[in-house]
Amino acid sequence: MTTHPKVSTYSMWSLFRNCRKACEYRYELGLTPREKDPNLSFGSLIHDALQTWHSTRDLTAVLELIDRACGTRASDEGVRRDWHLARAMMTGYAGRYPTEDFTVVALEKTFEGPITNPATGAASRSFVLAGKVDGIVRIDGDHYILEHKTAATIDADYLERLWTDFQIAIYSHYVEQSLGIPITGVIYNVLGKARLQQGKGETEEEYQVRRADLIAKSKTGTTTAKRKLPESDDEFQTRLIEKYADPAMFHREMLYLSRDRFAVLRAELWELTQAFLDARRRNVFYQNTAFCFHHNRPCAYFPICRSNGNPNVIDNLYTITPPHEELRAAANEPAF
Repeated sequence: MTTHPKVSTYSMWSLFRNCRKACEYRYELGLTPREKDPNLSFGSLIHDALQTWHSTRDLTAVLELIDRACGTRASDEGVRRDWHLARAMMTGYAGRYPTEDFTVVALEKTFEGPITNPATGAASRSFVLAGKVDGIVRIDGDHYILEHKTAATIDADYLERLWTDFQIAIYSHYVEQSLGIPITGVIYNVLGKARLQQGKGETEEEYQVRRADLIAKSKTGTTTAKRKLPESDDEFQTRLIEKYADPAMFHREMLYLSRDRFAVLRAELWELTQAFLDARRRNVFYQNTAFCFHHNRPCAYFPICRSNGNPNVIDNLYTITPPHEELRAAANEPAF
């Protein structure tokens, strides 16, 4: 009986490098948290909006997409916050880049290729690598990967860390290999996340306390202070759009790719496959406790580890989901 190699992605190998136990939960057992990470939801929304913008150059269509995606904003404060930020961000983006110096070749383009042994050139019988790039663009005959990022701070440290991006470098190699498109470099398209918050106003009780304090400090024993009302959606959206009129909220960084680095990354990828197969064979996926609070928040699988694998925790907080969700949404990828 012939068995097909298992599809793997950068997300899988990145998680395996960071914590093998978390990788086992997601990619061997198929567990995903029932409660979705709001940061991931916002990132997906912006990627969808950018895809629409770069394929249509129609801001109205982009804003309508955001409105549909955030249909529960009237009752969900988190969704309403994402809606505000996404609309202002994309309005500012359209103003910042009304025209482009590149030609779009493809958007949300998927690929799949073999993982090879660097010593022999033989393809792995256990794994292939698949992925999806945000875009492929052409400038003066050269092709570049277009990679979208959102960042709370766009500074020198952030831009320096882009060089360490294992994902986009290895994906560039696979785009060359599977699609036959030589890749010169990567254009990182970075959109800043404004930290402004919608004004909540004050309750009647808060107003009365503030009013009494002002009266006590007043020489006349009176005050003209009025209760601070919540900031309306229109007022907050105007304030956000003013923030995104600042060109510093957007940045594009171009990095050129080295073929020597391709070779190093292919070798590292092969080593990861061998380590994974060994862990599976011995059924030893160990925890990396240094990863439990990576990015200052608990790992998605921290509740399972903390409870020593309590079945009730798993049943209540997790569901079974096929792996590689990022690939399943690419059925109708546009190409130009």
